[in-house]
Amino acid sequence: MSIPFPTEPNAGTGAAPPAHALGPGPVHLPDAAPWTSFHTVADLLTHAVEHHPRTGLRYPAADDPRDSVAQSYPTLLAEASRLLAGLRAAGLRPRDNVVLLLRQPDDYVPAFWACVLGGFVPCPLRPQATDTARWSQQVRHVDALLERPLWLTTKALCDELPQAGDAADLSVRLIGELTSATPESAYHRAERDDTALLMLTSGSTGHPKAVRLSHANLLAALPAKAERLGATACDTTMNWISFDHISAIEMHLLPTSVGATQVQVAPESVLGDPLRFLRLADAHRVTLTFTPNFLFAQLNRAMDRLDDGFTPDLSALRRVISGGEATVCATVRGFLDRLAPFGLDRGVVSPAFGMTETCAGSVFSLDFPDVDDGQEFASLGRAVAGLEMRVVGADDAPLPGGRDGELQVRGPMVFDGYLGDAAATAAAFTPDGWFRTGDRGRIDDGRLTLVGRSKDSIIVNGVNYFSHDLETVLERLDGVAKSYIAAFPIRPQGSDTEQLAVLFAPDLRRQGGAADGAGDDGEADLYRLIVAIRSSTVLHWGFRPSLILPLPMSAVPKTSLGKIQRSQLRERLEAGEFAAAEADVAALVTRRLGGYTAPVGETEAALAEIYAEMFDADPAEISATASFFDLGGTSLDILRLKGHVERAFGLRDLPVVGILRAPTIRELAARIDGAGGGGGQAGSQGAAAPYDPLVPLQLSGDKTPLFCVHPGVGEVLVFVNLAKYFVSERPFHALRARGFGEGEDYFATFGEMVECYVRAIRDEQPLGPYAVAGYSYGGIVAFEIAKALEALGERVDFVGIFNLPPHVQDRMAELDFVEGAVNLAFFLSLITKEQSVELPGRLRDGLTRRQQLDYLMDIAPPGRLAELDLDVAKFGAWVDLAQSLVRLGRTYEPSGNVRSLSVFYAVPLRGTKEDWLDTQLRPWDGFAREENRYIDVPGEHYTLMGPEHVASFQAILRTELDRALGEGRSTEA
Repeated sequence: MSIPFPTEPNAGTGAAPPAHALGPGPVHLPDAAPWTSFHTVADLLTHAVEHHPRTGLRYPAADDPRDSVAQSYPTLLAEASRLLAGLRAAGLRPRDNVVLLLRQPDDYVPAFWACVLGGFVPCPLRPQATDTARWSQQVRHVDALLERPLWLTTKALCDELPQAGDAADLSVRLIGELTSATPESAYHRAERDDTALLMLTSGSTGHPKAVRLSHANLLAALPAKAERLGATACDTTMNWISFDHISAIEMHLLPTSVGATQVQVAPESVLGDPLRFLRLADAHRVTLTFTPNFLFAQLNRAMDRLDDGFTPDLSALRRVISGGEATVCATVRGFLDRLAPFGLDRGVVSPAFGMTETCAGSVFSLDFPDVDDGQEFASLGRAVAGLEMRVVGADDAPLPGGRDGELQVRGPMVFDGYLGDAAATAAAFTPDGWFRTGDRGRIDDGRLTLVGRSKDSIIVNGVNYFSHDLETVLERLDGVAKSYIAAFPIRPQGSDTEQLAVLFAPDLRRQGGAADGAGDDGEADLYRLIVAIRSSTVLHWGFRPSLILPLPMSAVPKTSLGKIQRSQLRERLEAGEFAAAEADVAALVTRRLGGYTAPVGETEAALAEIYAEMFDADPAEISATASFFDLGGTSLDILRLKGHVERAFGLRDLPVVGILRAPTIRELAARIDGAGGGGGQAGSQGAAAPYDPLVPLQLSGDKTPLFCVHPGVGEVLVFVNLAKYFVSERPFHALRARGFGEGEDYFATFGEMVECYVRAIRDEQPLGPYAVAGYSYGGIVAFEIAKALEALGERVDFVGIFNLPPHVQDRMAELDFVEGAVNLAFFLSLITKEQSVELPGRLRDGLTRRQQLDYLMDIAPPGRLAELDLDVAKFGAWVDLAQSLVRLGRTYEPSGNVRSLSVFYAVPLRGTKEDWLDTQLRPWDGFAREENRYIDVPGEHYTLMGPEHVASFQAILRTELDRALGEGRSTEA
């Protein structure tokens, strides 16, 4: 149920707020036309308090869309005033910058208004803690760009902030500790040209620009939107976009400006369940909302899978603004058709255009879909009052109507520059004051249609990604010709969102293959390179390229200065010039995947649907015999697949190792049906499989297989992303500890573990030469495996040690249960490096074992726990298994020798890299008959195979393997 709007004392009595609430001097705010009297953004809220005290915001609960917490405008003002008192007590002064590092709307909204009322400048920032290295880079950049702002956050998000280097000096305050019991009543009276809001430009890099939006900009934009959209106090608006996006600010200020009711929703609730968007619209009788095109596509797919019983009433919806990316006519028509039976008006969707620099939506189409009949993309309509548009040629000269060119705009809602970046500001405007949007379009009779973008960026699901950022990463891959790679957007016919194309010139001569990929060896090398580009893109940006196309260098156009002409490449691609090359690559990929085999039976067909959804592919193109990893699956995708399969087939707990060992549709279907055995709880009739330490992560290629031993946590998911770079080159097997499976005992002795692993390796590869390696704890195990193989008379030509010294007893002695639990939590990115140092003392302070585990789970990011499918019981069992390995290591003392070792060293857990190498790692020299090799790799101990460094690490590792095994790769990497 919804809680009625609370009001502060005296709200709704009709009495004007005290003069000091609006700043010095009386301010007249007539109901009929308040806009002319608004001086600053703060007037929006105080006007709503006076004239609409019984409406306000609703924050829906996470489970039931009908259940929500209501916050009237007077209550919001009171809460913001209490936080304002705390911010002033913390030393903030007008024009100070404040980073709002918050996740929930009911934290963001009061914090935003506290800043506005105090004259502070808020800058919303969404946490990105899944990639700690990039997050740390972004935090440092934002802190410097905003000139050491105050960071306002929550306890949970504060724990996710990086604490190393420059980021350790952040000025951080917790929102819960700053709220004063006594509200502040004297509000700052800003000037209209003062900066009211800083918004960071979107993108994947850690160096966004900060857009300055003044009070005048926002106050010019809002009445123009309200007039165009017909927004009034009778509306109920809904926003589910994160507040670091300008559209979320728009969907809060617009209803506030007219006194409408607004529903503010946590983004994750809609992104995790698109149908919740419809349920919320029904439950709250929403009339006005916003969504990018990709949600329409998700809703279409969700509706097609629905069983009977879903009957929302959408008759109240009168306007759904579609922005953030191009509106695909077919997608939205499908949405309208599917939901027409539920009362949705056919003219409800309004395609729109806007940017952060224009205070969000500034061009709206009110006559979709009829006006765009027969078009692939929707036109965007007419500019709001006060905004001018023009389309110009290369010389900035205006073009006549109907001609394509660069879109430029100007008007009072257009920003005046980027904070602290005079060069970017100058480049953004023409000499006569028009803003260069970076989009290409045409204007027909005042209506705007976009036809492309002149900026080097890709918009996927409403987020900007910049070409050069990815190209820099991919150019480091061996086999990619330097300065011959281009990333740019494409939109295949019928696609719901822009997709990424990566075109490159291969240079396979360094790998011993033909430069053009001809011949069996050349084809294998080219396929491996395509997989490497795809994997690196997924790890860097989080989504897969739609097209990866190798071309001869002569086909890649460049300027006289050597810059790739992406726009020309795209034009030639869309014109079909590379159709033959695309067909050749598609045939190559199909051959390397073993051809196409159609799924058979209901289970295989259902799995094909799941695979297709995860890889954004047509189920008819998914072969039943293609590996999940060959299709592009990553370590996190395994856990997503596990969840999808469990839900689809009603399974209790599908073992991860079951997926690792059965990555094709056919193999996984057999396990689910119980026919193939080894399914454990995955099938009603399948019993738990006998323990097998060997997990095949990649089986193609004819070079010597590599066997990698697990780290001290026992699991092998850390190798999944690394193994993908060995496709078509050499098989890659991982060794997983005993104890993860139901009923499995831990190893009793170190020797038993080594003997078990040696037996499994020889069962897979009866004769040498062998290649073995171990990460961290796995290094000493790999050394003992190599010794045992040599004792059997076999050659071991490669023994890789990933950042571990030979003597580990002291470290093992440190790892009691608390240290082990904290160590595992850090390894899994549940806590920060700084927390891993600070927490053991706190956890030992009178807490029971269960309380210690509960504490770690409570402070872990919920999203990360969901990704790993972890709860207290599962985490505790994992700690116990890791502790069993620690106990084996406490008595380990190295002895004997192998021929030689390749020791890869990264930044250690403690001390400097140089000291780590000289005092801890070089003692391996005493355990080799020949000279060892010590190889510097990027990253830290726990990140050397993480998303940021795996592409570099794999190149170094593969080159060293080829050198040691004499298998014919160049040593240039």
